[in-house]
Amino acid sequence: MNFVKRAGMSLGARKSKTAALLAIFVVLCTLLLGGFLLQAAAARQEADAQRVIGVDVTVRQKGLTPALADELGASDVVNRYNPRLPVRAAARGLAPLTSDAPQPGGEAGEPDQAPLAVNGVRDAGLLLPFSYGSTKITAGRGIGPEDADRDIALIERRLANRNHLAVGDIVRVLSADGAHPMPLKVVGIFQDPTQDPSSWTPPHELPGNTLYVPMATAQQLGTGTGTGTGTGTVGEAVYRIGSPDRAERLHAEAERVLGESGFDFRVNDKAYQDQVRPIQQVGVFAGLIVQVIALAGALILGLIVTLQIRERRTELGVLLAMGERKWKLIGQHAVEVAAVALPAVAVAALAGQLAGQSAGDALLGPQDDTPSAQHGAPDPGAVAAPTVRVEPGTVGKVAGIGLGISLVSTVVPGIGILRLHPRTILTDSE
Repeated sequence: MNFVKRAGMSLGARKSKTAALLAIFVVLCTLLLGGFLLQAAAARQEADAQRVIGVDVTVRQKGLTPALADELGASDVVNRYNPRLPVRAAARGLAPLTSDAPQPGGEAGEPDQAPLAVNGVRDAGLLLPFSYGSTKITAGRGIGPEDADRDIALIERRLANRNHLAVGDIVRVLSADGAHPMPLKVVGIFQDPTQDPSSWTPPHELPGNTLYVPMATAQQLGTGTGTGTGTGTVGEAVYRIGSPDRAERLHAEAERVLGESGFDFRVNDKAYQDQVRPIQQVGVFAGLIVQVIALAGALILGLIVTLQIRERRTELGVLLAMGERKWKLIGQHAVEVAAVALPAVAVAALAGQLAGQSAGDALLGPQDDTPSAQHGAPDPGAVAAPTVRVEPGTVGKVAGIGLGISLVSTVVPGIGILRLHPRTILTDSE
């Protein structure tokens, strides 16, 4: 009789033991699938964290221009970047804030001709006060790369309240020399937590007189001011990269663009480490689960098969006495275990489909320890829990490992069959 057919008859005749073996395989395959799903989910969430959170690199250099900042921002390791161009501006039809404290000297000096501190930006969400959450947008939105050619402004709440401004209103400013008038549409209002100084402070240094505008607008306002910032010198540029190991590549690129010395290069990866490291640890843990389960499964099933071989010595002796090849007896046991493994994989896949997402949410829930970014960008402090998907490739890996376990657990104990002699077995059974 064909040993495959014998394997099927044996499984049918020993229903209780077959059911027990199936239950063991279902548990093993479910745990294996869970480990693979968790690994894949952790990898997807880590990739999302690298994209959303990233690592901020701040570059400062005397004489850093917007063109140089853009050239460095074009590097393939940079996901987002934001140079900050500070200029001064005068107000037209806009009442700037003034210090409540008396000016030193007891007499009022000449009125400040440029009381507004205007900052040209490319991506307001990368400004350190905004990305860390100390400064928040309370109405409207921030400024992004798509606003490069728009005359818009992001203004502080105190200045908006004093002038009764809301999102959508128009404010008019002038360059510091009064030569370049410019109407700006208010697209957002932000709140700076910095309190007004208790001592007299020039208007442009008051936190309420701060505006953010696109880079091109700041360059127009700064033209002809005669100041260092007015000539287009960037105060600093922030570059967001995917992970800390890319900082060296960006530094090498900065040396090429800015020169090998004379610039300050600071890496801030605290938010990245706080959120990505736990995700990586979950992925490593999932990998260990897969390895331990595969090893434990092979050992457990090997022990079960060994016990079955001992229980079926008489059957084996009869088959050997009838001239059956020993390798076919080992093949029969392998087929029996494999026949149980395949439906167990199907049951595990169904269980993963039903319960995988809840398990993923529990272990890889949204990371929300850091503040949200502005400009309507994805919240870097809320990297969503990844979708847990049971894919054919993952099921195939589980099936492969399951069949590998069934093969190892039958072939290794089956070595003992090679030492069996029919006469000895039948004599002992009598």
